[in-house]
Amino acid sequence: MRILVLGSGAREHAIARALLAEDAGHDVVVAPGNAGIARTTRTEPVDAAAPGAATALAQRLGSDLVVVGPEAPLVAGVADAIREQGIPVFGPDRDAAALEGSKAFAKRIMAEAGVPTGRAVHVRTAADLDGALATTGSPYVVKADGLAAGKGVLVTEDVAAARAHALRWLETGPVLLEEFLAGREVSLFFVSDGTTVLPLSPAQDFKRLQDGDAGPNTGGMGAYSPLPWLADAFGGEDRFVEVVRQEVAEPVIARLAEEGTPFVGLLYCGLVVDGTAVRVIEFNARFGDPETQVVLPRLASPLSTLLHGAATGTLGSTDAPAFRADAAVGVVLASEGYPGEPVLGAPIDGLAEAEASGRVHVDHAATAAGADGLVAAGGRVLTVVGLGSGVAEARATAYAGVHAIRFPGSQHRTDIAEGIA
Repeated sequence: MRILVLGSGAREHAIARALLAEDAGHDVVVAPGNAGIARTTRTEPVDAAAPGAATALAQRLGSDLVVVGPEAPLVAGVADAIREQGIPVFGPDRDAAALEGSKAFAKRIMAEAGVPTGRAVHVRTAADLDGALATTGSPYVVKADGLAAGKGVLVTEDVAAARAHALRWLETGPVLLEEFLAGREVSLFFVSDGTTVLPLSPAQDFKRLQDGDAGPNTGGMGAYSPLPWLADAFGGEDRFVEVVRQEVAEPVIARLAEEGTPFVGLLYCGLVVDGTAVRVIEFNARFGDPETQVVLPRLASPLSTLLHGAATGTLGSTDAPAFRADAAVGVVLASEGYPGEPVLGAPIDGLAEAEASGRVHVDHAATAAGADGLVAAGGRVLTVVGLGSGVAEARATAYAGVHAIRFPGSQHRTDIAEGIA
């Protein structure tokens, strides 16, 4: 197939890598991509969030399938524009993408679908803020209603900090004050064609910048998959996945279909697990980053079959995806200053050394061509992914790769998947 992947980060690199690994002769193009992706995959300098430009590129390439990676193009209606030209698209239209684009919309859909989640108060003005803070209580969970590049959420016991965060985001739109949900966080992806729902394998990501879940929230500093500890409460991963499919994914997909906004693409369920209780923190309308980087390397089924089946409404005749027993651990290397103002331009060395074992690969999130090689071009720069027979082995492999890379001023967590057997 001729496949166009829209986006420029490590998630898109992981998607392209998985498609090319099928060895099925796919012609894969990533737009706009980055310098690291361009080392192995053709890239095109097109704004992925511009519906007209993205559609024109898909037409010029004769694409059989377009995969939309980030959230911004979905909320901008890129999938709508391409789909109108008769090109199969993996990614929901603008209305269904509101599941991520508006947390208030997601809460309404969950309530109507009977999906377990926390209570929430929708705040539109500063005048309503203090009453809402008193209602929800501490710990305070403050979320920007719209897209915020992973920086719109604050969890704190400090009411002043909660108030300041809310006031900041109220300048751009409403905020939600939510009930704090205690437990272990899990990310679980579902592929949907608007009716049929097929699950991928769960992962756990690490959102805080520093070890021990300290520091500010980020877009994600690492992840691992599978989650062996799910066996304690559910007897195994398969049972957990089935619970989430029946109690969360299928009701939400059915509710969106009833509203006339069928969800075609990747439903990301951000969950809290407390014993055998599962509740939803949030939904995303696309593959998560960095979870994608550790889930897709374990996928034994052809990714293209799943994505094309969803995009063409034929997922019902597609087998449930199978996964390898191997574990994967991903560690993010970020620029100095991230998640504030990252320092750009730092030279990156040691990539070939990191990947020499064949059990490590590096997904590029924000790299550019410098005078003497690749340089950092954003906040999160690389995801170093290690594979192993279990999580502990994969973790050791990943960190061996991290230690091989020389990247001045870089920062990373040292405790990704620590203590997981």
